[in-house]
Amino acid sequence: MSDLNDPRVFFAAERTLLAWNRTCLTLMAFGFVVERFGLFLHMLAPQMPQHLERGISFWVGLGFILLGSLMAVLAVIQYRRVLRTLKPVEIPDGYWINMAALSTLLLAVLGMVLSAYLTIGLK
Repeated sequence: MSDLNDPRVFFAAERTLLAWNRTCLTLMAFGFVVERFGLFLHMLAPQMPQHLERGISFWVGLGFILLGSLMAVLAVIQYRRVLRTLKPVEIPDGYWINMAALSTLLLAVLGMVLSAYLTIGLK
């Protein structure tokens, strides 16, 4: 529990959540690049059969995307736990405290949608 009675404690927690948001987005973007790298290699080797297979790059990329989604959900859970320890004086009046959490949860949902699209789209 915080005893500072200072809104900077809340803003520090929000900045930490947004840093996790950026980290999760980076993991998902890297996963997408890794997943698509297999398709790039397939295009460079035209002598191979045209049947697309899910190689190691697909599974590693999908793992990064899902890891980013999971970490986004966990970051919101941690943020909400920190908010429960704050006193009302530490949260500015009229401030929308859930904007960062909602954007991070939206990122997690979009990562899961991307994972589903990539999984279903390569049949």
